[in-house]
Amino acid sequence: MWDVFLSYSRGDVEQVRPLARALREGGLTVFTDESGVASFAGISDTIRRELACSRALLAYYSTAYPEREACQWELTTAYLAGLGEGDPRRRVMVVNPEPTTGHIHPVELRDARHAPAHDLAALVADVRAHVARLEGPMTIREHRTGLRGPAGFLGRLPELWQVHSALHAHSAPLVTGRAVARAAQIRGMAGIGKTALAQEYAVRFEAAYPGGVFRLDGEAYDDSLRALGIGRSYEGLEGIGEPFLWIVDSLPAGRLGPRAVADLTPPHPLAHTLFTLRSRAYDALGAAVDLGPLDARHARELAGDEVLAEAVGGHPLALALLGRAVRAGHRPHTLYDRLHARGRSLLDTLAGEEVTARLVHDVTGEDAADVLRCAAALHPLPVTAEDTARVLATADRVPRAVARRRAANGIAELHVRSLLAPAAGPSRPDGGLRGGLRDGRSLLAPAPAAGPSRPDGGLRDGTAADTDAGWQPHPVALHAWYHHDPAPARTEALRRAALRTLDDERAGPVTLAFPGSRREAPMAAPSESERMAAFDLQVELVTRIGVQELAPGTGSLREALTSLKSLIDFTRATLRTYSIRLERGSATGSPTVQDLAYTLVNDVIRPFTAAWHPRLAAHEARRPEGVAPFEHETSWAESDAMRGELAALREPLRRIVTGLGDISGADFGVETAG
Repeated sequence: MWDVFLSYSRGDVEQVRPLARALREGGLTVFTDESGVASFAGISDTIRRELACSRALLAYYSTAYPEREACQWELTTAYLAGLGEGDPRRRVMVVNPEPTTGHIHPVELRDARHAPAHDLAALVADVRAHVARLEGPMTIREHRTGLRGPAGFLGRLPELWQVHSALHAHSAPLVTGRAVARAAQIRGMAGIGKTALAQEYAVRFEAAYPGGVFRLDGEAYDDSLRALGIGRSYEGLEGIGEPFLWIVDSLPAGRLGPRAVADLTPPHPLAHTLFTLRSRAYDALGAAVDLGPLDARHARELAGDEVLAEAVGGHPLALALLGRAVRAGHRPHTLYDRLHARGRSLLDTLAGEEVTARLVHDVTGEDAADVLRCAAALHPLPVTAEDTARVLATADRVPRAVARRRAANGIAELHVRSLLAPAAGPSRPDGGLRGGLRDGRSLLAPAPAAGPSRPDGGLRDGTAADTDAGWQPHPVALHAWYHHDPAPARTEALRRAALRTLDDERAGPVTLAFPGSRREAPMAAPSESERMAAFDLQVELVTRIGVQELAPGTGSLREALTSLKSLIDFTRATLRTYSIRLERGSATGSPTVQDLAYTLVNDVIRPFTAAWHPRLAAHEARRPEGVAPFEHETSWAESDAMRGELAALREPLRRIVTGLGDISGADFGVETAG
């Protein structure tokens, strides 16, 4: 029987040898696998046998440790052996040679005291003391027959631990800051392996949930409940007295609000809920494990060919379909050619159903579709928001401000839908399309932050459009979009526009100029430019003191006057941004932004400021020394008259807000009298 099973990454062997020698010199029997374990999908019989003859596992947990499949199998086996005895740390000890602990999974081990790697004498003493408290070797638990994992599951061992840590973060409150259990979520694009990971987790960690594992279909949740004999009020779960796992698979993306999603979590203190979903819109739901493509080694193994594995970017569903075809006798180069052929998708043909349609099912907004089309035109180079804005401005002949907002909206939606990811690579000085075509690199940046909602469903401030962030769609997502694009003519128009922007002389801002004038032409109502301008003016106007009532004896008349003056400046700047002129419209037809802005500036605000600014300034000039400005203002004989006229501005301002709302489509609850 071994006292210690020493588990380590093969790259750490030189650091581990002195540790093994010190343990043996300290009187401990130590098993080390110097020869290494051949590549395998599961734990080898040798390792299983030696673990069953060991009191405890000592993990040399470097940053390379989670990446080695054999290490993860060994750790999982020992962890579950301790869990069966009541404490998952009972049969596992950790040596952490790194300065931080974030790489250590599961979280219970991160919370444990780590033996000092630099002090071998103290480490040996700690190990001897821990082993002395153990009776007999660890028990290797066999899985119950009720659960079966997905066929051909490869890799993903670090992700399995991440899922477990997310579900059990409350077990280590000092490390995670969480004292109560929360749900966890596995997120990623369609076909990326979310369901397979959840199933594999349920099989491998079944021992952690003696109360049982329940799997429910998120698309047919109520039917799944009835099949389990459980009602919507979760009666039938009251009698469970041990921890259980509640898996809600394939949560409908975007169709449920946060409250409805929360209702899918059983109100039971021993429940651990795991969701799988494509959307990133439920951050408050619980800790997230974002699932990406398979690594190159496992992708090659699954596809049976390196070129095919690279062509589909490690996408597990595509890899499995292609690998099955290779094993059936199809030549890899023939499959590669068919993958890029016109007509029906090869992946759909191999699957016998439209599996690629699910990949782009969530692309519902026109902005998102256009960003995906631009990304396809520039693939395999990353695309930035500025790249997309240039293409849209060229193709649609809209001002750059409009194009930037549309690009930001589309990128945000695609990222939330797990169809666009930050592209790895160093930063470029310009972050734009031309620089990107020179070196093929782009800045790795976080996803655009969602701002307040707009009437068109996008981001109000448009900050994402001003970033240099590089974004990359997955090759399989582009493949699916190619076969399911609802508007191929639009795709061709954007492709041509992308090519035109390569010419430096054509890559500048697109303006629609009047003959003999340098000003940009106004967009015809109801254009997107006018809707955006109306929305910005509407937001600004409803917060101004002229619309919000200034109660008698409160507020400053000088501040009110300054606020109204700044509103004139804001209006002019907004119209310039969207290439809209300030002019009075015709008396017929619906009011336009131009007309409403003209009325706001010249008919409402300017007469008031022209009348009251000099009178108030004259009174302020007579303020005695030692008298506060506000006290002097309230003593002004004309104060009540100015407040009365200021109050009278509210009604015309509200009418303007209403007119702007008719154009923007937004309603802020500002009503006119009568």
